[in-house]
Amino acid sequence: MSSLPVLSLGLCGFGTVGQGVWQHLEANRALLRARLGVELRVTRVAVRDARRKRDVRLPRGVLGTDPLAIARDPAVPVVCELMGGTGLAREVTLAALRLGKVVVSANKALICEHGSEILATARRHGGHFLFEASVAGGIPIIKALREGLVANRFPRIYGILNGTCNYILTRMKEQGAPYAEVLADAKRLGYAEADESLDVDGWDTAHKAAVLAWLAHGIWVRTDQMIVEGISRLTPADLRNAATLGFGIKLLAVITRDFRRDELCVRVHPTLLPAGDVIANVNGVFNAVSVTGDVVGTTLYSGRGAGRDATASAVISDLADAASLLRHGKGAYLPGEEPAASSRCRLAPPERIRSRYYVRLTVRDQPGVLARVASAMARHRVSIATVIQGPADRPRAASLVLTTHESDERAIGRTLRRLRALSAVLEDPVLLRIGDFGP
Repeated sequence: MSSLPVLSLGLCGFGTVGQGVWQHLEANRALLRARLGVELRVTRVAVRDARRKRDVRLPRGVLGTDPLAIARDPAVPVVCELMGGTGLAREVTLAALRLGKVVVSANKALICEHGSEILATARRHGGHFLFEASVAGGIPIIKALREGLVANRFPRIYGILNGTCNYILTRMKEQGAPYAEVLADAKRLGYAEADESLDVDGWDTAHKAAVLAWLAHGIWVRTDQMIVEGISRLTPADLRNAATLGFGIKLLAVITRDFRRDELCVRVHPTLLPAGDVIANVNGVFNAVSVTGDVVGTTLYSGRGAGRDATASAVISDLADAASLLRHGKGAYLPGEEPAASSRCRLAPPERIRSRYYVRLTVRDQPGVLARVASAMARHRVSIATVIQGPADRPRAASLVLTTHESDERAIGRTLRRLRALSAVLEDPVLLRIGDFGP
């Protein structure tokens, strides 16, 4: 029998991640005791349906259906919010923090939408909010930004933050399979949800990007203040065209700050990366994040970004920090306690968000079309760098793939509107950014 002090934990939510946390706490109990000097013991679990069959069996008296009761229980100093959603999860989180508890969360949507309120509540009542598992699964990117790279300012952070999209794009590239077929396989394998829109339309990545932007720059950026685009319009032809041009395609979150102008840009979109870029070669369900600091230079973090084990690992990492907080009073400072320090930073206007671009058009297969397209682009000073012409998937049509020299979001937006108005353009153009993330 252990003589070490016991830290009681409450799990609110006992789905894939919650069960993974339980299993790994049980399997590694002796190791965690030796490393932490405390015994982590789950004493209460709340679920929506107590009758549902689960992978693990809980001791009698542990399982219940009221997460708010766990949040308010004085015998449970650490609450794991693993329910998902932003309604009840917010209530549980705030209730626990108002009592000065430690809350551990894997809920990026909750943090993105209510992070400011949650952190203010934690500071006001002496609680603590830990959220390593909310971004990039088992990759300790939050600890890296908050602790390991604390001496740095961050002009650029970019990376793959959604394993579902990365799996789909990898399969499309390697097998030439169409998007719909690969998506169906991803659902069958459990990589994609029944409603895949949160992943493939870019919103899951945007929530995570908001968390990273706040950690790096102390400012909350709403998803409606970002460029957010998904992967559903990509075809195997886009992957082949990119390869011909010397690129791969990844769905990236890109967070850049111009410290001279003090402007911040947060965007999520499919991006052409040079084939030699390390992140261009991160495949399957893996995530990867590149962080450029003004002191350390560029560091890279890669690993499993989702799934029971990777996310459970991150949750247990936060539980270890919770144990240290409660036993020794040691915890990481959370930015944002002094809003005036970050209020000078503003969001970059479209004309200062610059990139090169890839544009795919489906056009009438007739003479003079390329000249009309080039003229429309020149009206907004968007200069063509390369052209690939080929057959389209519809009769009497051709595929026209253009890359541009560097332009900006305002100019390319106006250019697309002009291209859509051309009678020779038969479908809505596909626009991708080219990622020039060199030193």
